[in-house]
Amino acid sequence: MAGSIALRMAAGSRAAARSATAESRPVRWLLIGVSLLFVTLFLLVPLLAVFTQALAKGVGAYVEALGTPDALSAIRLTLLVAAIAVPLNTAFGLAAAWAIAKFNFVGKNILVTLIDLPFTISPVIAGLMFVLLFGRQGWLGPWLDEHGLKVIFSVPGIVLATVFVTFPFVARELVPLMQSQGAEEEEAARVLGAGGWQTFRRVTLPSIKWGLLYGVILCNARAMGEFGAVSVVSGHIRGQTNTMPLHVEVLYNEYNFSAAFAVASLLTALALVTLVAKTLVEWRAARRRAHADAETPGEP
Repeated sequence: MAGSIALRMAAGSRAAARSATAESRPVRWLLIGVSLLFVTLFLLVPLLAVFTQALAKGVGAYVEALGTPDALSAIRLTLLVAAIAVPLNTAFGLAAAWAIAKFNFVGKNILVTLIDLPFTISPVIAGLMFVLLFGRQGWLGPWLDEHGLKVIFSVPGIVLATVFVTFPFVARELVPLMQSQGAEEEEAARVLGAGGWQTFRRVTLPSIKWGLLYGVILCNARAMGEFGAVSVVSGHIRGQTNTMPLHVEVLYNEYNFSAAFAVASLLTALALVTLVAKTLVEWRAARRRAHADAETPGEP
């Protein structure tokens, strides 16, 4: 008797939970329709417009726009900056996440706050900070001139600005992941005689590889698409310091719309590739978690 009452009570509580969270069919269709309408108007239509305008004058004009010396220089510079900034931010993210998640030290909260600093500062302001620091009239400007070094209006300034605005991405993906995993496995490895590097390579890295890859993808996407900070420190020197976003702006301001949309379509294609890679990483990570949960014995 008591068992049947308990079963009815459990069934009633489950039904109440379903009724509290379930919506009627018209409401569900309304929500789905609004979501699809928003995605279509603000995402799909602009993307389609970019490729339509890029190919408006034909494939020949499209290839010609991407093959100009200025466009090729912008593409090379964008890839070069990303190739420098992403590994630096990956190394920083790994070191910061390892320190924050595995150790207690003086200034830990300050480090966590500083990691979020680029999220709170406008990229334009970040670029101005580098100008005030490394510009000819900046704090280090005279010393740099004396030694024949140029940072602002050159590639080093663009790299510094890109590193600044992108360095939180890897760390922000890894810190909560490593905190949730704890330090038991690393401690066990050290008890068994593993060194620091061996512990990191054989224990820590395999458990965070999908989160690390996810952060690297986001960091690379932001590095290639950064505009504000790079615009301030680059000087807009055509063929030398213009990245792809800056080159699009120059072409658009010159009313060369076909070439501007051609370069923009290349950036868009890179963004779509990044989105596909991000989705695959999320899918693989979800499968890995589901597999791990399936292998874990249930609680008694």
